[in-house]
Amino acid sequence: MKPVEVHLVSVFAAVPDGGNPAPIVTDADGLTDAEMRAIAAAYGHESAFVLPAPENSSCDFALRFWVPNHEMEMCGHATVGAVWLLDRLGRLPRDRITIATKSGRVDARLEKNGTSDAMVEINQPKGQVEPLPDPEASLVEILSVLGIGTEDLAPLPVRNARTSRVKTLIPLKSVAVLDGLKPDFGRVEWICEKIGSTGLYPFAVSGSNIFDARQFPKSSGYPEDAATGIAAAALAFGLLEAGQATATGGAIRVRQGRAMGRDSEIVVRFETDRTGAVSGCWLGGKVRFEKVVEFPASAP
Repeated sequence: MKPVEVHLVSVFAAVPDGGNPAPIVTDADGLTDAEMRAIAAAYGHESAFVLPAPENSSCDFALRFWVPNHEMEMCGHATVGAVWLLDRLGRLPRDRITIATKSGRVDARLEKNGTSDAMVEINQPKGQVEPLPDPEASLVEILSVLGIGTEDLAPLPVRNARTSRVKTLIPLKSVAVLDGLKPDFGRVEWICEKIGSTGLYPFAVSGSNIFDARQFPKSSGYPEDAATGIAAAALAFGLLEAGQATATGGAIRVRQGRAMGRDSEIVVRFETDRTGAVSGCWLGGKVRFEKVVEFPASAP
């Protein structure tokens, strides 16, 4: 394998050393699946690979996403990071672009284009919120995996929600309970498989339209995520259905990563149609450049 240039960025960074790391290869055409997976495994994070758009797709670029264990159809923070990086490198044709992914077309937009503090947002479809399969039994097992009891829950239902991937929303009574979670990581994949989820997403209210959350993914190859855009979008629709958010109530801010020392903030804004009904959402945040390395020559 010839050396590949990998750009390391941190996405949704709320503080100078925060955000979710994302290795990004901006010229991935010609890489095999095994090589893309090897890059993700070497750095231990969701990785994005920029490819030419498929013919007749009307998209500007294509993106593929890999975690150490497998390919993903969509990754919110890696998409935001890739768009920000392409802008930094002067490779975006305009401030609004379209991207082909395995989960479908994604629109992206930038504010303060060409500056280091550019804000990137990507769209997601209208979310779906559903009850757990066998809700009572599933809840008992989820709480067992998280190591908490029913007394630690907020008075809201535990639900599965999705825009691109299913996440299990678990409302907790306080940020202190959230921060104190010590899951049985050996059983996270088992419970996610059982309830049809790709990750447990416990959360707690921390202010007006501000929520703290943590994500324990099903089988990514690492136990916790510092920032999960797709989960934050799913949470926004869960809050909307539960009456904890409104279409016109302003942006929802989801803080994540504090337990990992990687403070992050994801901003979710509902999108409405001409009738005022919610038709989807935009999620985004800021990105911080880390460095450029070569793989495999400079891989850790």
